[in-house]
Amino acid sequence: MKLVDLTLKTPAENLACDEALLDESEEGREEELLRFWEAQDFFVVVGSSNRIAREVHKDSCHADNVPILRRHSGGGAVLQGPGCLNYCLILRMKEELSTISGTNAFILQRHKQAIEPLVGKPIEVRGFTDLAIKNMKFSGNSQRRRLRFLMFHGTVVLHLDLERVERYLKPPSKQPDYRGNRSHRDFIRNISLSSESVKGAIRDVWNAHDPRPAIPYHRIKKLVEQRYGADEWNLRM
Repeated sequence: MKLVDLTLKTPAENLACDEALLDESEEGREEELLRFWEAQDFFVVVGSSNRIAREVHKDSCHADNVPILRRHSGGGAVLQGPGCLNYCLILRMKEELSTISGTNAFILQRHKQAIEPLVGKPIEVRGFTDLAIKNMKFSGNSQRRRLRFLMFHGTVVLHLDLERVERYLKPPSKQPDYRGNRSHRDFIRNISLSSESVKGAIRDVWNAHDPRPAIPYHRIKKLVEQRYGADEWNLRM
């Protein structure tokens, strides 16, 4: 598996990069890969079908100049920013990945096994696509499926300012049962590890050590222009 450890300059470029890498694999590059990136500034990302007014405190975002973007995968709204480690897996379709639920279980079990020795506490696979410690979530994930390849991406919360999550995100419209209507502050936790240690564990579990030399910057630019940098996409609901 190829490795892409790349953080681009803008939120729009970072979201576009995941989709561009999926497109290249689907359209003929035939390559599985793992990407890492870490946001330098705070921004909100909503799922592809989220309604912003239902999920986001728009006034707080506007007051603090926190952009709102929309990703092309499902799931709920999240806050990105310093202290979040993001990853993206591009995987070839195979038997253990033939269903959405099977894919969730296969990948999250691997990440549980990778991260658990670092935190020294039992990690649970909970809800729809969460990793948690003692019923507190530290990683949320989502996927996008194509015919021959899928993208599975998510965030590991390391040192995020959790007060900002309360300020910018409303209680989600869809909640896993184990959340029990808790506030963001009472539901989300940091795991207080270095990004390098977590990246190393995830790299090892996927055997992703060979850097991918070519980055599809032309595709990224086009996706930013057409989608991630456009209000018509980001604010459409």
